[in-house]
Amino acid sequence: MSEYGFWSLVPPLVAIGLALRTKQVFLSLTLGIWIGWVIINGGNPLSGSFATLNAFVAVFEDAGNTRTIIFTLLIGALIALIQRSGGVAGFIEVVKSKLEHQETKHQSNRRLVQIFASLTGIIIFVESNISILTVGTLYRPIFDNLKIPREKLAYLADSSSAPSCIIFPFNAWGAYIMGLLVMQGFDKPFATMMRALPYNFYPFLALSLVAYVIFTGKDYGPMKKAECRAKEEGKLIADGATPMISDEVSMLDAKANIAHRSINMILPITTMIVMMPLMLIYTGWSELDTNQGDFLNLALRAMGQGSGSTSVLTSVATAILVAMGIYKAQGLLGIKEMVDLSLKGMSGMVSLAILMVFAFALGSLCKELKTGLYVAEISKAWLSPNLVPAIVFLVSCFIAFSTGTSWGTFAIMISIAVPMAQSMGTDPHLAIAAAIGGGVFGDHCSPISDTTIISSMASASDHVDHVNTQLPYALTAGGATFVLYLILGFLI
Repeated sequence: MSEYGFWSLVPPLVAIGLALRTKQVFLSLTLGIWIGWVIINGGNPLSGSFATLNAFVAVFEDAGNTRTIIFTLLIGALIALIQRSGGVAGFIEVVKSKLEHQETKHQSNRRLVQIFASLTGIIIFVESNISILTVGTLYRPIFDNLKIPREKLAYLADSSSAPSCIIFPFNAWGAYIMGLLVMQGFDKPFATMMRALPYNFYPFLALSLVAYVIFTGKDYGPMKKAECRAKEEGKLIADGATPMISDEVSMLDAKANIAHRSINMILPITTMIVMMPLMLIYTGWSELDTNQGDFLNLALRAMGQGSGSTSVLTSVATAILVAMGIYKAQGLLGIKEMVDLSLKGMSGMVSLAILMVFAFALGSLCKELKTGLYVAEISKAWLSPNLVPAIVFLVSCFIAFSTGTSWGTFAIMISIAVPMAQSMGTDPHLAIAAAIGGGVFGDHCSPISDTTIISSMASASDHVDHVNTQLPYALTAGGATFVLYLILGFLI
């Protein structure tokens, strides 16, 4: 058991409690980390303060942490370059032309438009907010023409963004989670994350529910009323509703007087996606005995042994170089302009990068205090190991719902759930999946979540109406997920 006993619980409890009270994740994590180091230093606040500063510095002593943080910044640079080059605008124009062609042939084909909207949100899994903004910008005029309520557009944009970012973790989400797993002692974080993915039921169920609603047309709850209102009365928003103006959150405009080409978006993103498995194979190859097995089996094993942080960093760096090369070759952007754009894009990701630093510092602190081990020991008397996944899922959901951040929830819960599961004999991959899924579920339900707010803005929907219409669907997928964790807790 942890030598600090109950005191090992104080830092995460303070971080959770303060986050719930103030909704200020950075402040909450800072105070929790500071209190933890004060405890370690025998209650001396001065020594604890110096130790806290050193703890933040120590985050960068781990090369994997540093690569993950740099990757997050570079993602911002790539997004800015793609937008300014006209790549996003070109992609929007291509899809819009196809939709208009389909509308000419099938004016009443509401289902097809919703399918396209959802697929667009899933395809742009590089970053959740850019996915939401693209779906809202592209499809709002088309949804309006077909008298599909704004609430439905907000739901489709919101429910296809974060789930796809988790299911296809070749992005900042995946890099962040891998960094948290490294802090818990996993030498192969990518392999661990991918092993946990099949147990992460919520994002799969959320997307499945989106497909069910689209193909069957069977809405329920407030969304059903919204659909009836739009179809029968032609009202895209409810009487008295106040739509959030999408102009408040906008993507970087394409450069004036240039051709909008979708290839300028597709090629860099495809480069990043393709480079990821190739780099995993490359970085993991030296760990293998190449005399055993054929090339395909060796490649699969190498992917599991590869360095996730090195792979994602190299992948996004290569994608940026490819983007700069094709934009320069087309005469769209100059070198100085692309450098300035990259810095501007990176500045937009600073808050996420700082959150990573805080999250890694908290994870290291909880490991030092052995918080998870203490929780496991005191829980053994009353908590069955079989219930760990379900309990982790519920707690993660509650924290994310109350704070409006899934990433902050990941930082708090993974540092507790992993050692707790390991000590109690529960499959840690199941606990990891429960912590991540609960964070995404709570974030979907929360009215103060950034993705929920941006979904309302991008679709020009009333924010409260978006929350109310999405909640029944999120609760359906979340309830089914909880039941699955209860069942698997006893089977695995």
